[in-house]
Amino acid sequence: MLKKRDLHEVPVLFELMSHPEVFPYVRHKAETSDEFYFITKQTIEAEERGELISRTILDEQYQPIGTINLFDIVDDYGFLATWIGKPYFGKGYNSLAKTQFFNELFTETHIEKILLKIRSTNTRSQRAVQKLPYVKHANLLFPKQYTEINLGEYHYNLFVITKDDYMSYQQIAQTATSPLTAT
Repeated sequence: MLKKRDLHEVPVLFELMSHPEVFPYVRHKAETSDEFYFITKQTIEAEERGELISRTILDEQYQPIGTINLFDIVDDYGFLATWIGKPYFGKGYNSLAKTQFFNELFTETHIEKILLKIRSTNTRSQRAVQKLPYVKHANLLFPKQYTEINLGEYHYNLFVITKDDYMSYQQIAQTATSPLTAT
C-alpha cells in the first residue's frame, strides 16, 4: 500500500534506509535523522511544485517500510527510484508497490514513460526488473539518457516502462484472472 510522504514517518524510514544492504542504493542518502527530515521536507515541497512524485510504501499494519519515487520529471517521463528496508526483502512488497505506483502514474498523471537506471553492480534490482514482463532494456532506445546517467563513477543499465506496454499487460493479466461467466 502507498501513501503520500510526510514527516511523521522519518524516524522509521531513516532506520530502515541506514542498513548497509539498503543505503548504497538509496538515491537521496542521509547520514543523520535530521538530514533525512530535511530531505523529506524538500521532497514534499518538490512534489507540490510538480518536479517529482513520491510515495511511502506501507506494510499490512500501515507501517512505513520504504519509498517509491519518480524523479527528474521531464515532459512525459521520469526516473524511478525505489528502496525497501532489509526486513521486508523478498516478501513481495516491491512488486505490489510498483503496481500501485504505475497504476497511479499512468491513470492519474501525464506520465507516458518510466525510466529505470540500475547500477550494474546491483544484482538484486537487476533480477527484479527483469521479472517484469512490461519492461524493456533501453540502453539503445534512449541513447541520450543512457549517456547522461553514465557520466559519473558508476555504470548503469537503463530500462523503460511505457504506458502502452504497462496498460496492455494489465489488461491481459486481468483477462487471464477474471472468472468465466456462463451464458
